[in-house]
Amino acid sequence: MNVADLREILQYVPRFREKIFVISVDGEIAGGENFPNILLDLAVLRSLSIRVVLVHGASYQIRQLASQLGVELSNSDGTGVTDEQTLRVSIDASIRLTNQIMEGLSTVDLRAAYLNAIIAHPAGILSGRDHFYTGRVERVDTQALNHLLAEGIVPVIPPLGFDGEGRTYRVNSDAVAAEVAEALRSAKLIYLGPRGILEEAGGLPRQLSIAETEDFLRKNRLSPGLTSKLTFAARTCRLGVPRVHILDGSINEALLAEIFSHEGVGTMIYSNEYQQIRRIFKKDVRSILQLIRQSVKNEELIRRTRAEILERLEDYWLLEIDRTPVACVAVHPYPESQAAELACLYVSKSHENQGYGRKLIAFAEAQARQRGFRKLFALSTQAFHYFEQKAGFHPCSPEELPPARLQKYLASGRNSRVLVKELAPEQTLPRL
Repeated sequence: MNVADLREILQYVPRFREKIFVISVDGEIAGGENFPNILLDLAVLRSLSIRVVLVHGASYQIRQLASQLGVELSNSDGTGVTDEQTLRVSIDASIRLTNQIMEGLSTVDLRAAYLNAIIAHPAGILSGRDHFYTGRVERVDTQALNHLLAEGIVPVIPPLGFDGEGRTYRVNSDAVAAEVAEALRSAKLIYLGPRGILEEAGGLPRQLSIAETEDFLRKNRLSPGLTSKLTFAARTCRLGVPRVHILDGSINEALLAEIFSHEGVGTMIYSNEYQQIRRIFKKDVRSILQLIRQSVKNEELIRRTRAEILERLEDYWLLEIDRTPVACVAVHPYPESQAAELACLYVSKSHENQGYGRKLIAFAEAQARQRGFRKLFALSTQAFHYFEQKAGFHPCSPEELPPARLQKYLASGRNSRVLVKELAPEQTLPRL
């Protein structure tokens, strides 16, 4: 780990301290070789004063036990019909796994407790079929869960629910995790799914809004497990949980890499603005100067002083990811020439090759169009091929610059290439 990685991690620690994370682990992952590493990751979260609730599935263990006993299951994941013998196998396999998880948490010095926090009722008759012992979450015992969390204890919740008359129901773990996250008003819900879950449909995007998640579900044929997670993710976000993450639980350190980095390693569904381009304020000038410092040193960008940026403060924009500046651009207007200059375009090294440069160029074009300008200029000493090949600019003579900009160009002595793009009229800004 280098210093930059440590700084990135540390900026998240105050933000997450005393927040609740609900972590849902598929049974296949809980029974896999990477699970001891996941338990270590949970210990790291607890050491940072993050409150953890662990929900686990058990369909993998239920299928294994049924095979050993020679029992034919009516359903294994808690979404179909659960007959009496399937319920017995489900209870046995789930409680065994809960006990194994409790033992594992003890090995990493974490106190844990299993409790009947899920109050359920029968799913009933669906599509003309009685689902018998399949349950739906009626409510979550938040008082008991919060009591454990306040004492530094990790609640462990199996995919079982209980009613007031002592009956047990098989409940889908994705649904349980979503209900617990909503009830506890958690900061995050994190699904640790089976190997390859992120590779479906050609690969899941890194970030999805609620609307994009629902659109993705409509347009793609996905496995039942991923469909379930994406469906509950969108619903949970609508009900107030800011972030839901879907990770490949077989990847070592995926949990920490997802939580403590800007881009993560999984897919994040978000309910509020995760990525945004905004105008800068006076307090952001230092961030701009730090962001472009190395590029100025490499003579890619011209040196700017604090006073110069403050003088044209309204021209500068920041692209933030989770409130962290990662890229910037300036749009300097020359209304007398019906033109604007795209300047100070920079993307941090850690976020290169992810489309942010093109997004900022498109944003600058939209800003210029909105103000009625017909041309957008860019001056570059080292990135002129990028502007030509990726952004549709073409070379032009410096004499085509607005007179005021030409004067500065000649005085600078940088001999930058001058590029221009003709702008067709457009009234709306692109969706960010």
